[in-house]
Amino acid sequence: MNTNDPLILYGEHFASRMMLGTSRYPSPEIMLQCVKEIQPAFLTVSLRRQMPQQSSMEPQGNTFWSLLKQTQTPLLPNTAGCHSVKEVIATAQMAREVFETDWIKLELIGDDYTLQPDTLELPLAAKSLIDLGFKVLPYCTEDLVLCQKLLDVGCQAVMPWAAPIGTGKGPINPYALQSLRDRLKVPLIVDAGLGVPSHACQVMEWGFDGVLLNTAVALAQNPLGMAHGFANAVKAGRLAYQSGAMQAQDKAQASTPLIGTPFWHQS
Repeated sequence: MNTNDPLILYGEHFASRMMLGTSRYPSPEIMLQCVKEIQPAFLTVSLRRQMPQQSSMEPQGNTFWSLLKQTQTPLLPNTAGCHSVKEVIATAQMAREVFETDWIKLELIGDDYTLQPDTLELPLAAKSLIDLGFKVLPYCTEDLVLCQKLLDVGCQAVMPWAAPIGTGKGPINPYALQSLRDRLKVPLIVDAGLGVPSHACQVMEWGFDGVLLNTAVALAQNPLGMAHGFANAVKAGRLAYQSGAMQAQDKAQASTPLIGTPFWHQS
């Protein structure tokens, strides 16, 4: 973590530039280890999967809720599985009551195969949530016009995908992602499709403000080691962006001057 270079979302400061999902780990204990080691800015949670107040017939939900509270990490509930604005609003309101937070990761799915967001309804859903007092972090595609519309309705950050959720393919449209960074002067967090730490380092080098990870860490053979790898990659990419990388050259450039060398070869 770097308290001298915080991630700022809706006026709040976060020392970490990583967010971490809580599903698909080999065990809750391994998930807990990853959280404690990398100390992410947020933990994303699904209302349907992690209901804190379940009946005595379903103790697993209460156990998982207790684990989440142990981490003392801010929670970012999501609206995963929602296919309409009405479902989004209902899920967000329940999540706010259950998890006691105004933060919400907006997910409105338009296609069940690719899990691509519904780009037509997403701005309407975002505006509805913002009007209800939510701090909305919308999961979206890398479409520039869509991201601009999300900002127009009041979102103070957007979370475009690098590739479809869970694919691990990394940035499949570098031009579009870099165009977003060039055009939008708000926090941009890559929220899906990263598979290995180098993917995270790359988008951070482009100037993105953070990454949200789940599958890449949870399904690694060594989740804790992979979490460390991503944490280091995020820091390296951020430092490279802040330091200003050299411009790529089409022709080789000698790093050692020829003047004063003992031999001179004329080409």
